[in-house]
Amino acid sequence: MSLYLILVKYMDNGNSYVGHYKECLKYIDNFSNISVFLAYNVNVDAIKYFKDGKEVQKLIDLFDEGEIIKTIKLYPRKINSPVDFIARLVYSMKTGKPAEVPVSEDKLLNIWFDELKYDEERMGGQVGIISNLLSILNLKRVVAYTPILSKKQAEMFVNKENLLYPSVIKGNLVLKKPIESYRKEDPLKINRIFEYIKGIEFKLGDEKIITPQANRFIVASRPDALRFEIKGELKKKLPEIGEVVDCAILSGYQGIKEKYSDGKTDEYYFKKAEEDIKLLKQKNMDIKIHLEFASIQSKNLRKKIAERIIPNVNCLGMDDTEIANIIHILGYDNLSNSIIKNSMIEDVIEASKILLDEYPNLELVQTHTMYYIVCMCRKDNPLNDKELKKTLELATVLASTKAKLGDISKIEDLKEGLCIPYNTHAKLLNSILVNLKNSDRYKDYKIAMVPSRLVKNPKSTVGLGDTISAGAFITYVSLVNYPSRKGGVK
Repeated sequence: MSLYLILVKYMDNGNSYVGHYKECLKYIDNFSNISVFLAYNVNVDAIKYFKDGKEVQKLIDLFDEGEIIKTIKLYPRKINSPVDFIARLVYSMKTGKPAEVPVSEDKLLNIWFDELKYDEERMGGQVGIISNLLSILNLKRVVAYTPILSKKQAEMFVNKENLLYPSVIKGNLVLKKPIESYRKEDPLKINRIFEYIKGIEFKLGDEKIITPQANRFIVASRPDALRFEIKGELKKKLPEIGEVVDCAILSGYQGIKEKYSDGKTDEYYFKKAEEDIKLLKQKNMDIKIHLEFASIQSKNLRKKIAERIIPNVNCLGMDDTEIANIIHILGYDNLSNSIIKNSMIEDVIEASKILLDEYPNLELVQTHTMYYIVCMCRKDNPLNDKELKKTLELATVLASTKAKLGDISKIEDLKEGLCIPYNTHAKLLNSILVNLKNSDRYKDYKIAMVPSRLVKNPKSTVGLGDTISAGAFITYVSLVNYPSRKGGVK
């Protein structure tokens, strides 16, 4: 039975929230036409869930509170000590903002992190999370590449026929399951994820802190062995890979280091990244390439992504902090600061316009926030406003499902996300959007927005942005590339 029929059958069972989505959800059937290539970042996520303030308080009490407060003010952009970690964790929990901060390759520091008690281990990294999701959503072919693939990591990919890893055997491109492709010598990359719910209370000095919303703080490993490039013989096969896919999702550039042990620098790997994109396009100029941005502490890396990667892709996905970071690099300091502080939809749409004006290669800019998801394109885009909105509506279903269940393991799980209503700001957001769309400033653009569906106490927030972007982008590609198929553009 197709996903559309499954969902319609469920919706006819009296669920009042989902009638609006019947037309949108049939688009998922069109995913079976789509093949996608993904690179570069995959890792294991070791996750700790904070459900009250007791464990946070225990961590704080291990160290001098004055030192923690001082370190918070210094705002370390790399974790070189446990105090750096505590400081950035407290800051994240105080603001309710997600963050990802790299950790030093220090043996004693990593032993300290290993000794913390974690609640579970699961697939992590944008490529890992998105690959598993898209495979479950029955894409024709999901080709996932990561430069290092240990056995444990390979085992975390879902075991489906449509999820493949590219290799070269006897000079030929071979696509095999990840579990058949791992390399014994490859190291394991582990990120430590600290999830917290809304309303956690703890103290730091004389200050009482209450988390304003659920979110997560990521301590990201950056092993020297992980180099962001398509390696060896496989690089020569990128034109062949580009021929057999409709689109590509690239991510993980936040993991590039400014300098490596062998003397190579970030400049070397950004040059390699540009080469990879050009090779993907060599035999398929119609391939659509999406960049999934991420939290990046280094302003230098942000600048190089803005200068070297964004000019070579078609679509861009990010959260509100990340779009603020990009336009800050472009010189829009006041607008950037306003987005960081308020996340107002008016500011995010203005930032989207700036990006479309700055980068003529971009055809779609999509931003997800706590309360809404918005996308923007030029007037000549082949999709109309209604179709653009449908891509975002599907994204909210995927995100609410993942937030509620922690993961999406089968198509039928989506009925859980369909039960989650829009957040309480939906009416206000829609009225603001109508006014913006009617203004002369945006007359040359198409704008679509849907309010998010907030799960009160999400099981997990890691990967929600990746889930949103991937779902919206694949729906977009399916509608543009296959307009004559069921659910496509009429």
